Amino acid sequence: MPDIRISPRGVACPWLSWIRWSRLIGLFLLCLFMVAVISHIYLTDINSDPTDGQKLRIPLQTDEDETQIKKLNLEIRSLRKIKASVNNELRDMESKRQKLQVQISNYQKQIDILSAQIETSEKEIKSTQLTLEQLKLEKSEMDKQYLPILKAPIKILMGDNSNVKLPMPINGQHCKMHSCFDFSRCSVFSGFPVYFYDSEKDLNVGELVPFVKNGIDEYSEKTFTELMIRKLPFWHGDGRNHILINLMRDENADIDIFGGADTGRAIIVQSPFVKTIFRSEFDIVIPPNIGKVSGDVWEELPPISPIRRKYFLSFKGSFKGNVQFQNGEQSDEQISNVENSVISFLKNIQLKLDPEIFIEFSCDTIIPGAINGEYSMCQNDESRYELLKQSTFALIISPANESYVSTNIFQLRFYEALKYGAIPVILGDHVILPYMEILDWKKATVILPKARLTEFHFILRTFTDTAMATMRRTGRYYFETYFSSTRSILDTALALIRTRLNIPPAPMVDMKSPSVFENNSYEVFKYEELNPENDETLGPLEAVFPSVKFSNNFTQNVFYHKFTQTGDPFRNYPFTPFEHVLPSESKFIGSGYGFRPIGKGEGGAGKEFSEALGGNLPREQFTLVMLTYERSNVLITALQRLKGLPFLNKAVVVWNNPAPPTPDLKWPDIGVPIHVIKTTKNSLNNRFLPYDVIETEAILSIDDDAHLRHDEIVFGFRVWREERDRIVGFPGRFHAWDVKNNAWLYNSNYSCELSMVLTGAAFFHKYYAYMYSHVMAAAIRDKVDEYVNCEDIAMNFLVSHITRKPPVKVTSRWTFRCPGCPQTLSNDRSHFEERHKCINFFVKVYGYMPLLYTQYRVDSVLFKTRLPHDKQKCFKFI
Repeated sequence: MPDIRISPRGVACPWLSWIRWSRLIGLFLLCLFMVAVISHIYLTDINSDPTDGQKLRIPLQTDEDETQIKKLNLEIRSLRKIKASVNNELRDMESKRQKLQVQISNYQKQIDILSAQIETSEKEIKSTQLTLEQLKLEKSEMDKQYLPILKAPIKILMGDNSNVKLPMPINGQHCKMHSCFDFSRCSVFSGFPVYFYDSEKDLNVGELVPFVKNGIDEYSEKTFTELMIRKLPFWHGDGRNHILINLMRDENADIDIFGGADTGRAIIVQSPFVKTIFRSEFDIVIPPNIGKVSGDVWEELPPISPIRRKYFLSFKGSFKGNVQFQNGEQSDEQISNVENSVISFLKNIQLKLDPEIFIEFSCDTIIPGAINGEYSMCQNDESRYELLKQSTFALIISPANESYVSTNIFQLRFYEALKYGAIPVILGDHVILPYMEILDWKKATVILPKARLTEFHFILRTFTDTAMATMRRTGRYYFETYFSSTRSILDTALALIRTRLNIPPAPMVDMKSPSVFENNSYEVFKYEELNPENDETLGPLEAVFPSVKFSNNFTQNVFYHKFTQTGDPFRNYPFTPFEHVLPSESKFIGSGYGFRPIGKGEGGAGKEFSEALGGNLPREQFTLVMLTYERSNVLITALQRLKGLPFLNKAVVVWNNPAPPTPDLKWPDIGVPIHVIKTTKNSLNNRFLPYDVIETEAILSIDDDAHLRHDEIVFGFRVWREERDRIVGFPGRFHAWDVKNNAWLYNSNYSCELSMVLTGAAFFHKYYAYMYSHVMAAAIRDKVDEYVNCEDIAMNFLVSHITRKPPVKVTSRWTFRCPGCPQTLSNDRSHFEERHKCINFFVKVYGYMPLLYTQYRVDSVLFKTRLPHDKQKCFKFI
């Protein structure tokens, strides 16, 4: 039995005993070999020829000598036999030694494999333990959930017979929503249905058109209007839940078709209003509907820059006197004195104080329709428009007769100022601006009482370029969204009424995600494990779960806030990147649903950090969206690298190839679903479509040739969770100014300052996919299709336009290399020329350059930080 020794680690190692024996035998054989060599040399000297020409004298041999020789010969033969035997044994021992070395090498390989398996198993056990802890927390949270109680609205106005006219409030002019609107017909789950009367079926258009066109005496007007509205099929005696809209389609018109008529409980929507008729928070003032847009709205709007134009302030018009005032509130003499002071001061300020001010109180011809005591407009449209395009501020003087809270001429001046980028300065604060309930006009307009006449010039001169640029940009957004077309005017009026009723807007519909496979099935192939890129535990491998949708449907401040925020106010989105966060203590005191704090709230370094998502928001996952075209092998390799990636919900492949995948293409098993979408056409815009299979707020947009390590992806995801309204990614670029041509250039050089993060490897919120596909100007998407380029630039423009923030770059990554990939478009010189053109075209569409520069990037918290031996970094290699 061989000698079995115990290694210092307590493991039996029989091959160590064989090694020691082989060494002893080797030494013994070496000694025998040396003896044989010495004997051979000695015998050779005896039998050698004599040297120096002298012969040796050989004594005569005796019997004793012969015996001695025979004896030596026998010993030599014996030694030769021993030598041959030793050589054979050495060969046998060498063969055994080599076999032992092979066995040792195999054992070492098995040890390495077992060590790797142990390490992998330990990671899997740790990940499983984390997953179990997550499931326990999830179960506990589900047990604590509750459902709100919902019942039908209380009937306030409806009687047994809905056609019975109910008594109006004590003063019908004081109608409010709670007293004149029947909420029982509009449940919060009703979807806010709106019925438009058919002009041919429900209304006698033949009688109405001549009346509106020609007008009739006051008594007949009142009688005719009341007669027409009472014939409406659903009038129900008092017009409850009706909206009567008067759209001013001609800038020369000044007809209030509802003036003096009994409109009951109906909401009046129009431009002109008298104070005694307008019902605050019930009736609605809208802009004049005279937009004559032949193409896209942006094509008719001037750029925001230069901020300071040729004229600092402008006004051109004519005052219409001979004022007749109602109820004796003001005398002609009082009004005349005030307006004379206004006119006199404005003329003097132009002549004496500021030559950049253009004031003119004369017109060759004026637009008809101005009321007495109002500043009318000059008829020459082109001259009026050009003056506004060259003006930083546009002065709008409210009607002298304060019984008019809104007139067509006033609203027309306001409309044109917004359209041509002149910041409106309203002198007289008794007027009502369109949609004042939901739009914060202080962000786009200067409103001053006429008592500030002598000080308003000083106030305007204190405005900085930044303030003026912000006001002009806000005014442009308001005009494009709420003023630019008949549809936008009506949509805004209906949205205002809907917010009064606490009803959320209609939900945005996702794009369908047809699969390239029949029955959405394909062959899954389990590849051999890739070499691990690092030995970190980056997070728990959880079951896939979607983000919470429509959690803010009925939040009041969301309804009102969204109208002044750049974006889409007319749709309800499943989630947005602008939601507020709870105070830090809330997650530990009663509001901890879904939260996963680091170290259960105690914090910690790398180990505790990797066990929980932490942050200020509940746990979530992200969806990877990868666009591919005619390189299946690169795609499969890229998907294969995703196996075991924490926080991954699913991988969505946008298959831009005209031909479907080949049947022999084998798709990797990465632990989460892979959805391959069949597209209708090859378009780079497909990358940003809001597909219904994307069920998370976070989207990782990545090219199939971009190679990101798992720790880089998880790090980017964690950073995005704290910058949800921005693009967060790896390759940075910037827009540079071409001094010679006064234009913009796209620059991809390494730089200490950047303004774009390319969406070939970046996180962004799904809300921006909706904005890109449905709200952003269609001309930009068309340009992307024309060049087959620039979709990443377009997304950067969009996000910066909405947020007024630059993107966030993470780690030192600037570009990606793909040795196995074919030639890419980015290597073509024309590719960069097209990107230069894209940037300048997008600036024309937006009216300004939305991109903002930034000079910082984000790295791991404990990057290059010395830690105690018992602690680890948040990310080992970042």
